[in-house]
Amino acid sequence: MGRHTLKGNPPIEVVLRRSIRAKRLSLRVSRLDGRVTLTLPRFAPEREGIAFLRAKEPWLRGHLADMRPAMVARIGESVPVRGVAVPIVESAGKRARLLEDRVEVTAGARAAAQTKALLRYAARDALAQASDHYAQQVGKSYSRLSIRDTRSRWGSCSSTGALMYSWRLIMAPPAVLDYVAAHEVAHLVEMNHQPAFWSVVEQLCPDYDRQRQWLRDEGDKLQRIVFDD
Repeated sequence: MGRHTLKGNPPIEVVLRRSIRAKRLSLRVSRLDGRVTLTLPRFAPEREGIAFLRAKEPWLRGHLADMRPAMVARIGESVPVRGVAVPIVESAGKRARLLEDRVEVTAGARAAAQTKALLRYAARDALAQASDHYAQQVGKSYSRLSIRDTRSRWGSCSSTGALMYSWRLIMAPPAVLDYVAAHEVAHLVEMNHQPAFWSVVEQLCPDYDRQRQWLRDEGDKLQRIVFDD
């Protein structure tokens, strides 16, 4: 639909969008990148949306000011691995290594890229093991498994049985990673989110509510860690 800039210090760029499903004006701030989106019902006048935006400006500026800055993965910083913060240090050897108490990256190379590669590898291994375990429990098999850096979801299961996960799950506590694997494998049995599906999830992961809540409360912190040098 377009964009609108709220003047001030600093100016705030707002994405304007229409939705045929929206019944009222709504303002959303992404917890990942701070992007501001104003959603208008299909036939709402744009001037009404701008007036709503201006009325919400004090709240909007306060919310943006309170957002935590992203952490850049580099030597001297700590990155969560399986729910525990470990330091990124320079290795005395010739290769990068992910150890229990630290991430070692080689001198003169890109620390963030090396850290990301190590975490992706560890994530694929952990998620493959968890997926195999739960698939065996439900008596189903998946067609393939892929690891990506998704922002809108932690995992997915396609109609062909292909599983996809965010590699950032390796930064969460192991129980959270296991829950996401159980959730996606449950879709091999029930390709929906009806009560029957959640019954399968509960059989695989009895405390899934706790892990699901952790992702709601803490997941954005994992998404906001930057792995670009």
